[in-house]
Amino acid sequence: MYTLFFKRFLDFVGSLVLLLFVSPIFIFLTVFLAFANAGKPFFVQKRPGKNERIFSIIKFKTMNDKKDDKGNLLSDTERLTPVGSFVRKTSLDEIPQLINVVLGDMSFIGPRPLLTKYLPYYREEEKLRHTIRPGITGLAQVSGRNLLKWDDRLAKDVEYVESLSFLMDVKIVIKTIKNVLTSKDVVVDPQSIMVNLMEERKGGKL
Repeated sequence: MYTLFFKRFLDFVGSLVLLLFVSPIFIFLTVFLAFANAGKPFFVQKRPGKNERIFSIIKFKTMNDKKDDKGNLLSDTERLTPVGSFVRKTSLDEIPQLINVVLGDMSFIGPRPLLTKYLPYYREEEKLRHTIRPGITGLAQVSGRNLLKWDDRLAKDVEYVESLSFLMDVKIVIKTIKNVLTSKDVVVDPQSIMVNLMEERKGGKL
């Protein structure tokens, strides 16, 4: 009953209430980042959701669009702005995803929606992560966030799907709040400590 109805009900009501509650912060960051990022306060990217349906995830923009002499975007490390670093460290960049939760693209708790280019590289059991709505936070995030290796991170996603319950979601919410308040396991630039899934799986680990 929880997975079929109450989880979505709590997501919808909770995200609406939170959006109203954080609306002053939302408006302030939108205006501030619009000035800081040449009129582009939001980062929008296609991600696979439930049943691999593609949706547009919304986050606050933390990197500029600077390019090299050949017209290619600079690395994430080079494009990450000082204010963007702060916004990431405090997890404020996640606030716009409440809109995704309201729309039904995402849930508060679930496997994080990863890049669409990773879809061909999941092992068969790992595809289970796409049988439910992706989340703003999840079991993998409170178990090490980007500090986990890909195999462990995706295994946590599968574990969550197989053990999904109201009690587990409550525990993840509590751990997420603690982690945000203490900035535990926060990596401002994930690419600085881990390779992407394609590179790892192409390296013979599939």
